[in-house]
Amino acid sequence: MMSKLVNLIILLPIGVVLVLLSVANRQSVTMALNPFNASDSVLAVSAPFFVYIFIAFILGILLGALFTWISQRKHRKTAKSSKREAALWRAEADKQKARSTEVSATRPLDQLPSS
Repeated sequence: MMSKLVNLIILLPIGVVLVLLSVANRQSVTMALNPFNASDSVLAVSAPFFVYIFIAFILGILLGALFTWISQRKHRKTAKSSKREAALWRAEADKQKARSTEVSATRPLDQLPSS
């Protein structure tokens, strides 16, 4: 319930801003991809300005996520190594426990070491 409320508080204003931005920037804009001849229609794209804004937002989110994922590589590597080591120690502990149970079952009570 709390996460739904937080999502509503965060996503609703963002949605309202995006809708207002889209309505305010409906004019068609031509983006020329040829730096030497801006009037070249082959390398030009016409779209409403809000489309360019949305594409910039999406690219920013994707690039931010990619760089965050790359920067957290060492933490994922450490976690993977620790998980592997924990599995080895768990297997060793289970092996020692089974061995201890086996030894105590086969040894008579009078041969147990006294303290």
